[in-house]
Amino acid sequence: MDSDDEFNQFVMNEVIDPSSSDDENDLFFGAANMIIEDSVNNLGRIGSVEGHAVIDRDRLLWHGLLYRDYFSENPTFGAKTFRRRFRIRQHVFLRIIKAIEEHDDYFKQKRNAAGVLGLSCLQKVVAAFRMLAYGVPADALDKYIRIGESTALEALRKFVSCVVEVFGSEYTRMPNEQDTTRLLAIGVSRGFTGMFESIDCMHWT
Repeated sequence: MDSDDEFNQFVMNEVIDPSSSDDENDLFFGAANMIIEDSVNNLGRIGSVEGHAVIDRDRLLWHGLLYRDYFSENPTFGAKTFRRRFRIRQHVFLRIIKAIEEHDDYFKQKRNAAGVLGLSCLQKVVAAFRMLAYGVPADALDKYIRIGESTALEALRKFVSCVVEVFGSEYTRMPNEQDTTRLLAIGVSRGFTGMFESIDCMHWT
């Protein structure tokens, strides 16, 4: 049917008794319209998952803002602020993000079926760092990073797995002689001469 008029004519010819009065016809069409409107309203929002609303988070814009704030040539917030907010020095953060992006395709920015760019590696890793550093819930990240709760949790799980896979052999092994010498020297510089692998030292004077 190309128009409402054609549909109405079809109903008049095939469904409604020709002997019906105009008032009866009006009543029929009114009831039909109410049923159609009610059915449409009850469908709800349908996104990539039925029942899920599609939210336009404008992720590309917010990636740009995140990059400008901390990672551009002249960032809004300097190295000290980055260290305080991310609980890590920026050069270490950048080393981690480069390594895991190369290790796992999940962290590479991709386009969806509509050709729209998804979350960047930076957004996913920053989300993971914020949850680890501050213990914030996943749904608290949407305002600034523009990442949904389920995606933030997925990014966190992937991030932790990648860090273990990429850096585990280097940082979870037993210390060798060179490591021991370096750590003892750090202890001396901080007033803990000869101390190694001593965690409970708060009571020392």
